[in-house]
Amino acid sequence: MAKTLKEAPITTASARSKLPAGEYARRLDADAAIWYRRGKRGGVWFARWRNWGEGANYLQSPVGPANDVNDKSTDGLLTFAQAETNARQIVAKARQDAKAAGAGPVLTVRLAVETYVAERDARDSRRKGRTVRSDAGQRLRRYVLGQDKRGNQEAVPEEALATVTLHMLKESDLLTWRGGLPQELKGSTEQRLINDLKAALNGAYSTHRERLDPTLPAIIKHGLKAEKSDSDDAVPLARDNQILTAAQVGTVISAAREIDAEQDWDGDLYRFVVVLAATGARFSQIARMKVGDVQRAQGRLIIPSSRKGRGGKIASVPYPVGKDVLDALLPATAGRMDGETLLERWRSKQVAGTIGWERAGRAGWQSPSELQRPWNDVRQRAGMPAVIPYGLRHSSIVRGIRANLPIRLVAALHDTSVPMIERHYGRWIVDGLEDLAAAAVVPLVPQEGSNIVQMGGQR
Repeated sequence: MAKTLKEAPITTASARSKLPAGEYARRLDADAAIWYRRGKRGGVWFARWRNWGEGANYLQSPVGPANDVNDKSTDGLLTFAQAETNARQIVAKARQDAKAAGAGPVLTVRLAVETYVAERDARDSRRKGRTVRSDAGQRLRRYVLGQDKRGNQEAVPEEALATVTLHMLKESDLLTWRGGLPQELKGSTEQRLINDLKAALNGAYSTHRERLDPTLPAIIKHGLKAEKSDSDDAVPLARDNQILTAAQVGTVISAAREIDAEQDWDGDLYRFVVVLAATGARFSQIARMKVGDVQRAQGRLIIPSSRKGRGGKIASVPYPVGKDVLDALLPATAGRMDGETLLERWRSKQVAGTIGWERAGRAGWQSPSELQRPWNDVRQRAGMPAVIPYGLRHSSIVRGIRANLPIRLVAALHDTSVPMIERHYGRWIVDGLEDLAAAAVVPLVPQEGSNIVQMGGQR
């Protein structure tokens, strides 16, 4: 186009009025131009650019009717400057579309999310040794991809965001989606959902960055950034009724032992609750412990690191425990190999042709949901109907804080970060240091009638 295009004076209404009927152009760049077509009833603008894909050598698109009266803005009629701006936008979008489709199917938010969900489902299935649907997949299907009716769950339609192509994704698209999330959605659930979508989009950019605009990561970052709290009061992660004293933790453990015996758990439930209470570790960490992680001679348990975050963490953390905890774990370690799963439970299967069940071997704990039903019985027996298993983690963290352990040590023992401890357990940090702060208090106000003499000030 650069060698054959003959430019014409079409930048002003006066110049265009002197032209005979026909088509005239002005170059936008080496391979695109804004064209003016003059007819008997007026002129129109259109854009034409070189097609680097298959098919025609050039493509073109209408821009709009021309203002051939003057060079002022008029509703519905475009001056040359306005037509040039619109033409550049049309050409830029067409080139982006061609680039995005040049190396395979057009990348959409749906494709990015589906790829991410498949990866998460495969990872969770590999870890659990059976086919499962990841939590991330369930959230994204419900709030982005849509899903068919399943059991008592109603069908959920696809979100408009899912159809947006990645090369045309705007910050406003993400903000509109966020604004449409249900108001009753818990803050923590919403943030996990947003983090999942962010990971899916960033993963797609990382894989296909040669096909996508370099500004896409910034769009994702700002469109899905964490919202600032509109309150001056920090919201603690743990409620007061989830912070248990040592005596209350003992009551929970005793209740677990009773329920274990009544429901024929053979000590499996009791031992799991003991480790939860003693270490404050997450369910997933405890479920991955091996027999060799019980180091009786050193008086400690080796807790595997969680799979949260992007990696780069140490593989495990030693956690000191008392002889009572080690004694409770003796039945799970005696006569077993170091590489075997430490805490197991009985698995059952239905007897063929009956409604009865029978034990079918032992295996490790797989999901926190396995603890839900017996835990309801445990907390009722303990007289603490509101306490949740995670309350044992909260209580362990606060115990360390109140014992004036360095916050860095408390964070390391519980596989979390110092900012997380400070953000969610700040009030207990202050309580734990109250005695130290009180020791720094000195009397400042003189008593009436004392022998203190006012010193003369500088003149």
